[in-house]
Amino acid sequence: MIHLSPGFADPVLDAQASFRAILEAMSRPGRIQRMEARITPPAPLCSAAGAALLSLADADTPLWLDAGDAVAEWLRFHCGPPITSEISAARFALACGVAPSLEALDVGTDEDPQLGATLILQVAGLVAGDGWRLTGPGIQHEHRLRVLGAPAGFVAAWAHNQALFPRGVDVLLCAGDSIAALPRSVTITEG
Repeated sequence: MIHLSPGFADPVLDAQASFRAILEAMSRPGRIQRMEARITPPAPLCSAAGAALLSLADADTPLWLDAGDAVAEWLRFHCGPPITSEISAARFALACGVAPSLEALDVGTDEDPQLGATLILQVAGLVAGDGWRLTGPGIQHEHRLRVLGAPAGFVAAWAHNQALFPRGVDVLLCAGDSIAALPRSVTITEG
């Protein structure tokens, strides 16, 4: 039997606050935002990724994950997403271990680019001020973001993803209680 830890203490207010943090992160790519909701999801899920999924996932959003049965059951109980083993069928993909290839995810179509998946990628840390150079919509000149534990070859894979715009995959980076977003419109270059 799996013991389920609580989700949001106040489901409405905590979900709204988490959703606002995600919107802020998406509108200001690479800017680190803090998820205010205090939750303790099952390992290996960090609190930021857990809060993001509790805010975004529902019964109509298939979820692929690599975090194990305890996390799958916790998410099913608290927000009810159907769990899929086919990553290409997922609206959200949660990577707590080895990140899947961006090319494996649904990028939407020319007619419906909004159907592109969102990868929720747990990383070791997020540091503002150095690292990758981000440019594009929502960034006045450039923004710098260092992603500790980023997958090898991520910047090259991102260039391919970004070239598909308006189709593509969006990425939400999560570390501890912090998030930073990489909308598909953003260009990333190495430091």
